[in-house]
Amino acid sequence: MRKHILLAAGLFILLLLFGIQSQEIQAAPRAQLTVFPTPTPGPDGRITYIAQEQDTVWRIAAISGIDLNKFRELNPQMINDIIIPGQAYLIGFAGPASGAPTAGPLPTQAIVTPSPTALPGWGILCVLLYNDLNGDAMRQETEPSIPDGEISVSNRLGTVSLTAQTPSGGVVSGVLEPTPQELGYSCFDQLAQGEYLISVAAPEGYNRTTSLNQTMELDAGQTTLLAFGAQMNSEMEAQTALIPESPRKSPLMGILGGVLLLAGVGLGIYAALLRRSSSPKTNKG
Repeated sequence: MRKHILLAAGLFILLLLFGIQSQEIQAAPRAQLTVFPTPTPGPDGRITYIAQEQDTVWRIAAISGIDLNKFRELNPQMINDIIIPGQAYLIGFAGPASGAPTAGPLPTQAIVTPSPTALPGWGILCVLLYNDLNGDAMRQETEPSIPDGEISVSNRLGTVSLTAQTPSGGVVSGVLEPTPQELGYSCFDQLAQGEYLISVAAPEGYNRTTSLNQTMELDAGQTTLLAFGAQMNSEMEAQTALIPESPRKSPLMGILGGVLLLAGVGLGIYAALLRRSSSPKTNKG
């Protein structure tokens, strides 16, 4: 009887141990290995691995098949074996790429035809020295040109040196589109395009109201107008005021004077005839 009890107890303990072990085996999950994709070497031959979640140095070394210390040597930037998900870690080097790239066909170079050098163009430069009557440094239509002034036109190369004397006039009325010459300008034709220095000298008795020197760029096919102003000084104005203006003779007044003169002569002749006819005649005895 006692043997039966011990045998039953032993079987119970064996069954209990077997049940506990089977539960532990069912409860433990099956170990999952990190998937190791076959890395592709970069252009420099470096083979890198992008860390995944829950990766460790031991796991990366195991799945990549390299020694743990070798992995640490290849990645000295790693601190305390801490793996950062998403970061690339070096796990080896590949050999040089086999074969050199085949050179493609060279691009056909277009034949560049040199363009002909453009000939220099020509322009027209017109210069005016006007009497700035109101002194505002702006030329009005009623302000005439000043005669006997000097104009000088030259370029920096010294190949152009032209002079001219300023004319009188410059006040035009009743003309719809007057020419620069009619407005008192002195014009220089067929000047090559380029930079020019223009200087104007006013005659004696005039003070400048604008700058009398200017540098300008003359464009081809264009007519450029430059106006310089000057004004009589007080001494010149006083001398001009002492000279009386000659009165203009009107042809109508001359005709009327001639008619009156003829009428006076006629009246004198008529009065003399009347006097002779009214005097008494003398009888001779």
